[in-house]
Amino acid sequence: MIKRWIPSPPLSIALFVVWLLLNQSLHVTTLLLAAVLAVVVPLITKGLRPARVRMRRPGVALRLTLRVLYDLLHSACSVARALLTRRSARIAGAFVHVPLDVRDPNALAALAMICCLTPGTAWGEVSFDRTTLLIHVFDLHDEQVFIDLIKTRYERPLMEIFES
Repeated sequence: MIKRWIPSPPLSIALFVVWLLLNQSLHVTTLLLAAVLAVVVPLITKGLRPARVRMRRPGVALRLTLRVLYDLLHSACSVARALLTRRSARIAGAFVHVPLDVRDPNALAALAMICCLTPGTAWGEVSFDRTTLLIHVFDLHDEQVFIDLIKTRYERPLMEIFES
């Protein structure tokens, strides 16, 4: 019964809390509207969410999160250094085709977020058959090294988390 009215409890809780924070009030009407939004929005958007998330390896997820945070910081420093110390002509931006083994839509969504959040990379597109990913790299030195980095640092752990 509860699953029918609240298909995504974490989303409902987040909506409820965000609404209260945005309004900075605990007035009865604010609480009531927060509750209505927490129930209605997940019901309306139920069809937009990908397949149900089944995270099988929380330890791997934690290590991946820490690795991504480290890589975000490292990449931000690298991009800043390149912008401040090199001329534009010496920055080798390029598109890279990365072959994909991951098939889970949630893992692909997580990979997309990682690529979009990391300074110096931008998710271009994924092929219709989900076998190839196009990523733009701000300053590419070695295409194969970059492909191996994506596959070992991100794709493999995502496959362990979502597909094992």
